[in-house]
Amino acid sequence: MKLYNIKYHNEQVSFIQAAKKGLGSKQGLFFPVNLPNFNLDTINSMLKINFIDRSYEILHSYIGNEITSNNLLMCIKNAFSFPVPIKNISHNISCVELFHGPTLAFKDFGGRFLAQILACICDKEKITILTATSGDTGAAISHAFYGMDNIRVVILYPKNRISPLQEKLFCTMGENIETIAIESDFDTCQSLVKMAFDDVYLNKSIHLNSANSINICRLLAQICYYFEALAAFPEEIRNNLVISVPSGNFGNLTAGLLAKSLGLPIKRFIAATNTNNTVPRFLDSGIWEPHITIPTISNAMDVSNPNNWPRIKELFHRKSWKLTDLFYGVVSDEKTKSSISKLDKIGYLSDPHSTIAWHVLKNSIKEKEHGLFLGTAHPAKFQDVIENILNKKIRLPYELTKYNKLPLLSYTMKPNFNILREFLLK
Repeated sequence: MKLYNIKYHNEQVSFIQAAKKGLGSKQGLFFPVNLPNFNLDTINSMLKINFIDRSYEILHSYIGNEITSNNLLMCIKNAFSFPVPIKNISHNISCVELFHGPTLAFKDFGGRFLAQILACICDKEKITILTATSGDTGAAISHAFYGMDNIRVVILYPKNRISPLQEKLFCTMGENIETIAIESDFDTCQSLVKMAFDDVYLNKSIHLNSANSINICRLLAQICYYFEALAAFPEEIRNNLVISVPSGNFGNLTAGLLAKSLGLPIKRFIAATNTNNTVPRFLDSGIWEPHITIPTISNAMDVSNPNNWPRIKELFHRKSWKLTDLFYGVVSDEKTKSSISKLDKIGYLSDPHSTIAWHVLKNSIKEKEHGLFLGTAHPAKFQDVIENILNKKIRLPYELTKYNKLPLLSYTMKPNFNILREFLLK
């Protein structure tokens, strides 16, 4: 598999190099030189086989023979070891629940696959995973890499801007997992990570890698659950399926669009955001103008300068698709709260991010279409928010009660790159 740097097309790397490097020069994202495509007969056949074997076909179409078939299949089996259930919400809307992994969020798919791949290709080479999280990535990455020899994980997150239970899931582990609460917002955390990758000496000294969805390895893994979701529906529904994606850093939507590029018959996508709405404003006006990030109850989507948007633009350009065909919707905190209540009244408990996707989908679905929204996190991870909205207690699953009792081990740091650089080099 060959990939090129979107910002510097002459820089081309293999899949293994891209997985190890994370980012290209000038903070450029890697993108496939060749975009594989399956015909409809092949797609229909793939949708009849099991999740693991289908995921192998998808990922092998990108990766090729850089990783042996046995090793790739082993990585997939170890990473995708939990179910992807579909829940019917109403007669024409369903939810694909992506939060049944060990950290109760969709990030487990990409995080676990990346960990398996790096363990497979890095052997005894020492590397440092440096990543930023707006909530769920931190837990997925820390659990996926916990205890791995020769891999140090450093996670930046915005202080006081993620839920207490999200924080407990990855800031209580210790050993090879180090967490830093940055006294700013997620965009600043993301900027600090990019500055580290631009520092040649730092990069070479500690062998930096990223586990954000800027790493193509993590992104490719997420394509697989879109196929799994469609496999649950009969053909007449598949051909009229509209998928609403809660969007913050836009990696999840990028993966869905890559699934469509492979030939998966998705009628249209909806990018659902909170009031940090840089992309919807761009789609409306053609002007890219990130604003100051606004804290919301859907904190994982509090991103004003989404990393993966350049990949979406590149894909639309390569496929000759029109950006005007990408639907979108913006949901305020007040509407999110009322929608959580509405869903609860019809018997479905939903987290704020997934609720935003449902809200936009419900208001834009057309006759004869079937809507599918992505359930990206277990609602219990936002216990305080949801209990305040619904005025009732919700039960915490074991995965959360286990870590909720442990002390936080995070460092607190000013948003200063020199301080971070010294920390990384210690």
